[in-house]
Amino acid sequence: QVQLVESGGGSVQTGGSLKLSCVANRGKFDLYAIAWHRQCPGKQRELVGYITTGGNPTYADFVKGRFTISRDNAKNTIYLEMNNLKPEDTAVYYCNLVSGTWAWGQGTQVTVSS
Repeated sequence: QVQLVESGGGSVQTGGSLKLSCVANRGKFDLYAIAWHRQCPGKQRELVGYITTGGNPTYADFVKGRFTISRDNAKNTIYLEMNNLKPEDTAVYYCNLVSGTWAWGQGTQVTVSS
């Protein structure tokens, strides 16, 4: 079973930047398209974007032009670089398959203040 560990969250002001990381402590990422999901306060978890095995990313409309997903298969790591952050980006961020069928990690909290 893949074990996912997210990190890199924190508190920033509007317009700030953060870079999140997700490592698979067991299993390997390189065979899968991997997604970033988030859960905003009081809302259901939603898909932020994903990156294919070939390194091609796709983004939800609400983060296009601001967020960048990348992967380093040698490090078994997926990244989410977030720029121009907005208060509505406040959420717990998780990585998983697009379908979310692996066990969820603990996530990493991102808080954006106005």
